[in-house]
Amino acid sequence: MSRPPLLEVSDLKKHFPVTAGLFKRVVGWIKAVDGVSFELKEGECLGLVGESGSGKTTVGRCILRALKPTAGRVLFRPDGQAVDLAQAPEEALKGLRRHMQMIFQDPYSSLNPRMTVFDIIGEPLLVNGMRSRAQRREKVQELLQQVGLRPQYLNRYPHAFSGGQRQRIGIARALALEPKLIVADEPVSALDVSVQAQVLNLLQELQAKLGLTYLLVAHDLSVVRHISDRVAVMYAGSLVELSPVELLYDSPRHPYSEALLSAVPVPDPQRCGEPVVVPGEVPDPGNLPPACRFQPRCRYAQERCGIEAPELREIEEGRLVRCHLAEGLSLAACRL
Repeated sequence: MSRPPLLEVSDLKKHFPVTAGLFKRVVGWIKAVDGVSFELKEGECLGLVGESGSGKTTVGRCILRALKPTAGRVLFRPDGQAVDLAQAPEEALKGLRRHMQMIFQDPYSSLNPRMTVFDIIGEPLLVNGMRSRAQRREKVQELLQQVGLRPQYLNRYPHAFSGGQRQRIGIARALALEPKLIVADEPVSALDVSVQAQVLNLLQELQAKLGLTYLLVAHDLSVVRHISDRVAVMYAGSLVELSPVELLYDSPRHPYSEALLSAVPVPDPQRCGEPVVVPGEVPDPGNLPPACRFQPRCRYAQERCGIEAPELREIEEGRLVRCHLAEGLSLAACRL
């Protein structure tokens, strides 16, 4: 009998009210996330991709309850017992949060410049009951070694480190409480290209060594391919494709996935092709198209696409697509 997934997200929604007038009357809703569903198995890495404004970061923050979802379920099983994070009361979240941590996008703003490395990494330990300074010091030294930094850096401040080193400190802080799930929000986008591979390799090594489960939020599809087992593509607040990583890159099934993959830069003039140009702009999340959200920009759209909203359906084992025409389209693969 297979084990249940570590994380199970069902019909997750996050709507922000639009207010107007002296009395702040609600006149509309921004549908940042609108009906997202997926599962994440223990030890797996799921890449969540999409252009800016697609809602991927909001999904991560709702899972961690940094934002309270408007609707939906987020079942989390850190010890085998399912807990709905979307509905869990605040007093229950403190005990749950030690099992789920976040790696932030910007290593420069995510570390307090007035705190030493010891204080930054040791703070979660102190908050969760490790009062002994000697014990915290020993644990922080161990964490620094795990992420490839010298234990002697304990008493330094963030300004003394490079961007890559700061991100390693952020990773060490996330690992301090030995979490089961880590949400990595664009963990290498603010780093130099030469450092990105080092940090990605570190994340993979830690995953293999500690049995970590990652939700990797990213827009760089070459990064996602390097580290992910499956990829979920978001557009205008909803998932449009969910697929094993190699299948998505070799044979995308949604027109938006094709456009994203065609935009990946290739460092070989012989393999460069014409990118798939998507006309128009991302729809206003406060005024979404009534049927298929990608239909106004899709070059394959038919009359049905503007009338009937497609469901996220399984077209082959482990592969979900939100498109009426998925089986009949021949889409360009990634050139990487």
